[in-house]
Amino acid sequence: MPEKPLAGLKILVTRPRDQAVLLAQRIEQAGGIPLRFPLLEIAPVQDAGTLHEQVSRLAQFNLAVFVSPNAVKYGIAAIRAEGDIPCPPQNIVIEPSDRGRADGRQLPQSAGFAGNVSLPPALRIATVGQGSAKVLHQLGIANVIAPTERFDSEGLLALPEMQNIAGWRVIIFRGDGGREFLGDALKARGAAVEYAVCYQRSKPQWDARALLEAAPDAITVTSSEALVYLWQMLGDAQGDRLCGIPLFVPHKRIAELARQQGWLRVQLTDAGDDGLLSALVAWGSEDRGLRTDS
Repeated sequence: MPEKPLAGLKILVTRPRDQAVLLAQRIEQAGGIPLRFPLLEIAPVQDAGTLHEQVSRLAQFNLAVFVSPNAVKYGIAAIRAEGDIPCPPQNIVIEPSDRGRADGRQLPQSAGFAGNVSLPPALRIATVGQGSAKVLHQLGIANVIAPTERFDSEGLLALPEMQNIAGWRVIIFRGDGGREFLGDALKARGAAVEYAVCYQRSKPQWDARALLEAAPDAITVTSSEALVYLWQMLGDAQGDRLCGIPLFVPHKRIAELARQQGWLRVQLTDAGDDGLLSALVAWGSEDRGLRTDS
């Protein structure tokens, strides 16, 4: 394998800005040229009154589920901002921030702010992916229920810890407009479920011509919502100009949607930055070999 397997290759990175940093750096280390083109913007909810009311009752729940790294980031921020949850504290060290809220209370923008956060000691913590689990571990939460093979709601629901939950009260931290599948499945098993909407997504205004002029050699997309927006932005005519470019996605659900849209070279990768980079490197090495042979 060449030392710089992505040398000269332009890779479109479509994650939200904050989440794209590490992947872009690793692409550069492999010799590639990361083109940052965030398809979603993430921000705290504007009116967090309901969220903070739910957080104030955190001790009443048996299980808290964080569905994504953003759910961890903004959910933990809300928990820290509440600050007076009536339960013995389990301390987590995070970084400081002074993000303001529409109702005048302080809602930290990032889950890496200095200080302690109180969690009920009996509260079980779960998440659907290894990226979210890693963030929770970094925040000092040792016992996280998370799948080790299939990194989605279905994978979490298959775990032994999630079977006998009749009578449990479950709070699911998520963004606005998230999937209902996990909550519906938990309700079917007898749990009482509340959704805690802790962040909101919006679509940045991009001109499709900027993407076409960038002429990426490969594209990475890590959510179905981002893929839908990408195609909407391009339109069928311009989408047809890009559909032959390798598209790297980390989940079967995204891959199926991509094929339905008409993408011809969909590459299903393992989860996380490691999975994306490994697939990109393998493709880059193969592509370089083909170019050399020709």
